[in-house]
Amino acid sequence: MEKQYEVYCLKDRLFYDVLDGQESPAFSIVDEPLPDGWQRVPRSEWVVYVPPAQEIPAQGWKIHISASHDNAADVLVRVRDHCVPRGVSFKHLRSVNVLLMRNAKYSPRGASGKLVTIYPRDEAELATLLTELGDILKGQPGPYILSDLRIGEGPLYVRYGGFIERHCEDEDGRLVAAIEDGEGRLVPDRRNPVFTVPPWVTLPACLVPHLEARNAVTMTDVPYEVKEALHFSNGGGVYAGEDTRTGRRVVLKEGRPHAGLAADGADAVTRVRREHDILRLLAGIDGVPAALDYFVVGEHHFLVEEFVEGRPLNGFFAERHPLLDPEPAPEDLAAYTEWAMKIYAGTERIIRKVHARGVAFNDLHMFNIMVGPDDTVSLIDFEAAAPAAEQRRQTLANPGFLAPPDRRGTDIDLYSLACLKIALFMPTTNLFMLDLAKAAHLAEVIAEWFPVPEGYLQQAVDEINRGEPGRRPIPRFAPEPAGWRDARGALSTAILASATPGRDDRLFPGDIQQFGSGGLGLAYGAAGVLYALDVTGCEVSPRHVEWLADHATDPPRGTGLGLYDGLHGAAYGLAHLGQLGAAARVADICLGDRWEKLGVDLHGGLSGIALNLDHLADVLASPTLREAADRATRLVADHVETADATPARPGLMRGLSGPALMLIRRYERTGETHLLDLAARAIGLDLDGCTTDKNGALHVQDGNRVLPYLARGSVGIGMVIDDYLTHREDQRFREASARIRTAALTRYYAQSGLFSGRAGMLLHLARRRDTRAATHVRDLAWHALSYGGGLSFPGENLLRMSMDLGTGTAGVLLAMGAALHDRPVHLPFLGESKPPARTLAGTAITQPARG
Repeated sequence: MEKQYEVYCLKDRLFYDVLDGQESPAFSIVDEPLPDGWQRVPRSEWVVYVPPAQEIPAQGWKIHISASHDNAADVLVRVRDHCVPRGVSFKHLRSVNVLLMRNAKYSPRGASGKLVTIYPRDEAELATLLTELGDILKGQPGPYILSDLRIGEGPLYVRYGGFIERHCEDEDGRLVAAIEDGEGRLVPDRRNPVFTVPPWVTLPACLVPHLEARNAVTMTDVPYEVKEALHFSNGGGVYAGEDTRTGRRVVLKEGRPHAGLAADGADAVTRVRREHDILRLLAGIDGVPAALDYFVVGEHHFLVEEFVEGRPLNGFFAERHPLLDPEPAPEDLAAYTEWAMKIYAGTERIIRKVHARGVAFNDLHMFNIMVGPDDTVSLIDFEAAAPAAEQRRQTLANPGFLAPPDRRGTDIDLYSLACLKIALFMPTTNLFMLDLAKAAHLAEVIAEWFPVPEGYLQQAVDEINRGEPGRRPIPRFAPEPAGWRDARGALSTAILASATPGRDDRLFPGDIQQFGSGGLGLAYGAAGVLYALDVTGCEVSPRHVEWLADHATDPPRGTGLGLYDGLHGAAYGLAHLGQLGAAARVADICLGDRWEKLGVDLHGGLSGIALNLDHLADVLASPTLREAADRATRLVADHVETADATPARPGLMRGLSGPALMLIRRYERTGETHLLDLAARAIGLDLDGCTTDKNGALHVQDGNRVLPYLARGSVGIGMVIDDYLTHREDQRFREASARIRTAALTRYYAQSGLFSGRAGMLLHLARRRDTRAATHVRDLAWHALSYGGGLSFPGENLLRMSMDLGTGTAGVLLAMGAALHDRPVHLPFLGESKPPARTLAGTAITQPARG
């Protein structure tokens, strides 16, 4: 699970949302008067103070100031009283609650700890401010800012970075903050949890002593050697190590002061101390590691524990779970059931012994259960454990095991044990945060597939639903006309119920990516949702179309340009909905930007842009757009022609299959066979990044993972291969297509979405008119959630619902429509292939592009 998603869960219980500082009262200085000429500008969770003469550079060395919950208001007043008379620009977090959330255990480590940012105009002012503020803030406590260089022993830190808002794409195609490198190119302004100096920047003389002091802090005086980092959080690291005196393997748990806060406000140091005390209380219980030592280095606290042999339970599913096979054998289902029940029984046994010592574990989940080579079970990570008699609420929890607020003490563990019993067979218990009725549904699915004893799961369902209203109907999807009408009505009802036309940053709730891209594009924005509604025959509100037109023709700064991540997607959607004037204005905005500098991918790069420019040139009869399409096509073709290695992220959206799709569509338009040659080259390079599993299924190899998915996986490649094969035979591609079909037949997928889940498999099979598509239609109900009188689907990581095309309900609607609707339904430019245009005397006869 990507940790940045948890930050977007803090504001709303059902949908990902951005913190804007309005959730709690602001710091008092926000309402206090400023001298004439000063401006106070609220920006989401920050408040910016702009002096009368704004002279700050675009980037440089900036000062960060940290603070804790107790002293933050005092620190702010001191900083303001020093900076305002000197005309120094600065910003601060809006409220103490935002500060606490940024310092939470699983908040992004690179941004943690920052309360104030100050923008010196040059290095001389940097040196002066550090000296003066160092005296003013001496002794003020605050968390260490990992991305920065600490100045002395106070709360002052420094990092080189951007002062103004600029953006570029990172290696994963995400729109991120940018700075200029030594050659004037925009590159990511990285906020990694370690201090670094960009290679083109010289460290100022005033910072040299502080860097030397930082480098002087080591662990050379302690009798332990760190061998491997096992895990990081905002509270510190967990390391595998060795006792240099005995050679014994140990685990070292780090606690950072004032950082990694839990719900009760306890920092990582407090929790490490608690864990030390709890482990001593539980000494001698088989399956509980022993506490061996405790020491402090550079204000960081370290607990030394016994090393537990084995692997975390969550790591076993990819290799053992039988529903990852297209046709699981009964003997495999029975063997897995026996193993899962054994793991559960071992875990329950330890928890009962812990309870007998008067302790509540409070944080049971699959990452904290270690399974040894002989399938024996141990528990790790007792930092949230507490005396059961104190009846504490849960302060740290894995989302799939988060107990309802009414559970206290050992009841928290009983709830988590119930979740574990289900998760061992269907590891999608994150859905319980959104709808506890899913427990009964998943138990029903488990009983259909696995030979669990009768009644084995009922206790777990009863425990999870304790105190909840009576059982609600379980959602069903039927792959037939009546079932399609019911499903379409339920999904569109939920989508329309979620709309927020009064907001400017989004129309429909979706993935967290919408907050960096204006909420406009096909993947995560309004254009994709409205497109899915329209092509499946659902109601499209004129008010929602107007919202898209208004916001796309006046886009927020930093909005992407691409087909799926930004304005070209909005233009496509507007043209599809008949808003040709607005589509033309958006296209003009795109052409006025530096679009030729983008990458070549389909998601946000030139391949998607070329496809859309050709399409809009037809719809709008625009020679200017056609010329731009020609230019984009040439740039992509040049890249493919010179590419000599598998891309970092093979697949439809980020790899070379997107350029191949564009080249195939161009070939259909012009009949130029060299475009088909280049498409074959691009597909081949993506296939070089694939691997075949034990079932003969072809997947993209991604480190230790294999990916079958539509956006970044083999199924997306397969869709382009199938289009290629309608024009030219290729034995390698034909064999790959068959193996990719196998990858799309797996019975269990962790997620339901179009880009990274079951809906993408359904779209692929529906496009092939494959009879196995019906199975995915039925099984999509496993993830369906009640919302707004209809049914919705969870987004990425299953932490919140999503309505967007790429990750949520609109994508499921489109995929089901591709299988069941009475008219063709497809993603843009992924409809039926067409014969190529004929050429006469070397001149291409153009044909209208597909929609």
